Amino acid sequence: MKRFSAQYIITGTGEILKRGVITCDDNGKITDISDTKGNLTETPATTFYNGIIVPGFVNCHSHIELSDMKGMLERGGGLGSFVGDIREKRNPSHKDAVRAISQADRDLYSSGTSAVADICNTSLSFSIKDRSRVSYINFLEVFGMEPSGASRRIEDIIALKKEADTYATPSYIVPHSVYSLSQTLFDRLSVLIEDNDICSIHFMESPQERQLIDNLEGELLESYRSMGISDEAISDRVPGHLQAIDKYLPSEGKLILVHNTFADTNIISELQRHKNVYWCLCPNSNLFIENNLPPVEELVKNSAKIVLGTDSLASNSSLNLLEELKTLQKHFASLDLSALIIWATRNGAEALNMDKLGTIEKGKTPGLVLIENCDLERLKLSDQSRSVRLI
Repeated sequence: MKRFSAQYIITGTGEILKRGVITCDDNGKITDISDTKGNLTETPATTFYNGIIVPGFVNCHSHIELSDMKGMLERGGGLGSFVGDIREKRNPSHKDAVRAISQADRDLYSSGTSAVADICNTSLSFSIKDRSRVSYINFLEVFGMEPSGASRRIEDIIALKKEADTYATPSYIVPHSVYSLSQTLFDRLSVLIEDNDICSIHFMESPQERQLIDNLEGELLESYRSMGISDEAISDRVPGHLQAIDKYLPSEGKLILVHNTFADTNIISELQRHKNVYWCLCPNSNLFIENNLPPVEELVKNSAKIVLGTDSLASNSSLNLLEELKTLQKHFASLDLSALIIWATRNGAEALNMDKLGTIEKGKTPGLVLIENCDLERLKLSDQSRSVRLI
């Protein structure tokens, strides 16, 4: 049995406890929570921390198999340039990639992440995640703009799913994005994913994808042409973002829309009518690729369910969700820290159907994370804030 206390405990339920006490068993299960109303007395086996205790983070979008690409790409070139750079520079040795993935997994755990929804294009990370102390979900990603290649893409993803299913980590087949699948491939894929209880898709990440989808022009088009994809093949694209959601993605279950950097008021209001839509923000990656941030205030105004992700180390310097919180607070000063913690914990656990995580409540095993070097008077993060796993 262990007891933890701090200046503040943000439970993820909306409740903030001042110098409360959390009791956990040896397996990390919360057995008791005491609200001292700030009047903490000396209690045996209780460790007090000068900071804020929060539940373990839930990262709803990452690509840890790209961890060996840290620092390799140029900042601010836009999505077309980023896609091209990934294609040209991604040529890892198996040994180097596995080493980088293993280190990323250890860093995720030690900095306080309890669960990750991770995009997979290969099986490189499967065994690492299966042994990890982090709870993972694999999103096995499908893309392909050549209609003639749709059958091969489907065969490949079925084979990857078969391999993934030999491990305990749950796995789902998902589309990459509206701009990276032909209608022919989307038609084939929709049959495979119609029963998904969770689905994820990169969404409205760049103005370039809208240029491609709406007008068949722009830098993404040029990027595809440089890959040898013909205009005839590219013209087999889905006619719009909303149409893709309505026609090709499961109507039931959870839907995680990733990035949303250029989602406008109409897109947000239309999709808020759908059940179980979660808007995943990856602000540091958005700044790296497009030097833009998603419309956070508009999402809040529309009562959107917001979750957070880090994207990959190809577009981010860290997979620590605390760094995403710091960026959001810096650019949207009105955001309340308790709400930010809910985005990084409870909402993510809900989106991933992980009901034992996300909040500090009796009977749950969310993991406990200490955030140090905060402005405790105003309950704000500072540039020096850092997260440390307690349990």
